[in-house]
Amino acid sequence: MVFSSLEFLFRFLPVILLLYFVAPRRLKNPILLAGSLFFYAWGEPVFIVLMVLSSVVNYFLAIAIDRYRDTDKSRAALIASIVVSLGLLGFFKYADFLIDSVNSVFGSDIGALDLPLPIGISFYTFQVLSYTIDVYRKNVPVQRNLISLSMYIALFPQLIAGPIVRYRSVAEDINDRTHSVEMFSEGVHRFTMGLAKKVLIANNIGLLWESAIATSEPSVMLAWLGIVAFSFQIYFDFSGYSDMAIGLGRMLGFRYGENFNFPYVAQSVTEFWRRWHISLGQWFRDYLYIPLGGNRGSKLMWVRNIFIVWFLTGLWHGASWNFAIWGLYFGVLLLLERLFVADLLARIPRLFRHIYLLLLVMIGWTIFQLETPTEIFRYLGDMFGLTDIDIVNAEAWYLLKSNFILLALAVAGSTPIFKTLYARIIPRLSGRAVAMPVYYAVLLLVSTAYLVDSSFNPFLYFRF
Repeated sequence: MVFSSLEFLFRFLPVILLLYFVAPRRLKNPILLAGSLFFYAWGEPVFIVLMVLSSVVNYFLAIAIDRYRDTDKSRAALIASIVVSLGLLGFFKYADFLIDSVNSVFGSDIGALDLPLPIGISFYTFQVLSYTIDVYRKNVPVQRNLISLSMYIALFPQLIAGPIVRYRSVAEDINDRTHSVEMFSEGVHRFTMGLAKKVLIANNIGLLWESAIATSEPSVMLAWLGIVAFSFQIYFDFSGYSDMAIGLGRMLGFRYGENFNFPYVAQSVTEFWRRWHISLGQWFRDYLYIPLGGNRGSKLMWVRNIFIVWFLTGLWHGASWNFAIWGLYFGVLLLLERLFVADLLARIPRLFRHIYLLLLVMIGWTIFQLETPTEIFRYLGDMFGLTDIDIVNAEAWYLLKSNFILLALAVAGSTPIFKTLYARIIPRLSGRAVAMPVYYAVLLLVSTAYLVDSSFNPFLYFRF
C-alpha cells in the first residue's frame, strides 16, 4: 500500500485517523503500532517478522547499553545492535548482489538466493541504529516501553520511504505529544500538496521518460527531454512522498524535519546535497562521516572518508553496481569541487553555476537509473551526440509540444516561486478561510480522478 493509492486514501487513512482520535491517550500508541503493522502487512505480511524482530532485539540491547553504561558490556550491546541491524539489511538486500559479483569475478556458479527485498528496510534500519547509537552516546534516554519504541520504528508515515526520522527528533513526542486543529490542518495541507506533486506531476512526466527510453528512433533532443523528465520525476516523486509523510506526521502530532529544499536551484554539487534527501545526508554525516574522522586529520584520510561515505550512500540506494558508481561519481565531484573548483565557481555568474550543477546532476541520474554500462554509455552518447543519431526528429518535437505545459509546471514547481507567491498572497486574501479548503479539496479531487483513470502510478524509492 502506498499513499498515492485509493486503498490508502479512502480506506486505511480514514479508519486509522478515526480510531486514533477517539482513543484515549494511553491507547494512541498501540493503535498506531497496530495500524502501521497492518499497513506494512498489506503488501508484505511475511516481512513483519523482520520488523518485529528488529524492534524487540534492539529494545533489549538499548536497555543493556543503558544498564551497563560506560563498560565493555555497553559497547558490546551497541556492536550487537549494529551487527543485527546491518546483518538483516545486508542479507536481504545485498546477498544476491554479492553472489552475482563473486560469480562475475571468479567465474563461479553459486546459485542466487532470489530473496525479495523487504520494502522500507533501508529506512527503518537506519532509524533503529539512530536510536541505539544515540542511547550509547547519551543523546537520548532509553525507551523502556516496547510498544512505544516499536511504534516509532514501524510508524506508517515514514516507514516506506522516509524521511529518516531519528529517534532524538521525536523522543519527546512519542509518549507526550499534543494535537490541535491548526496542526492537523497544516498536515492536511502538506499531505495534499505532496499527493498532487506525486500524482499530477511525477506520474505524468514519468511517461515522457518512459517514451524516451523505449523509442526506436532516438535523437539528441529526445535523450535530453528524457533525462530532464526523469530528473523531475524522481524529484516530485520522492519529495512528494516526503511531503505526504510530513503531513501525516503532523496530523498525528509529530513534527518531522524537512527532507528537500528545492535542490534544483543549487549552484554547486555541495549545495545540491545539502538540499536533496536531507535526512539521509545528515544520517551519514553524524553516524559515519564524523566517526570516521570527517575532515580532521590528513587530506588523505579526508579523501578516504569521502569515498567510503559516498560508496555506501550509493549502495544504500540499491544492490547494483550502477548505484555504487553513482555514489562514487558524486564523491569525486564533491572532492574536485572543494579542492579545485570552489574558487572558480564563486567568480562566475549564477546562471552558469546553475547550468554546471544541472548538467552534472542529469549525468548522475543517467547512471542512477540505467543499470548496465552498455545502457548508460549509449544514453550518454545520445545526449552528447556521440552516436549515429539525428539531432532532432519528429518524435522529439511531438513529445516536447505535448508535454510543454507539464514541463513548465515542473520547472516552476522545483523552485520556490509558488511558495513565495503563497506567502505573499494568501495572508492578504479575503475569505481565505473558505478559499483554501476549497483549493485543497479540488487538488484532492483532481488527484483522485487521475488515480481512478490511470494505471501508471510507480514509486521509484520502493526498491530502496
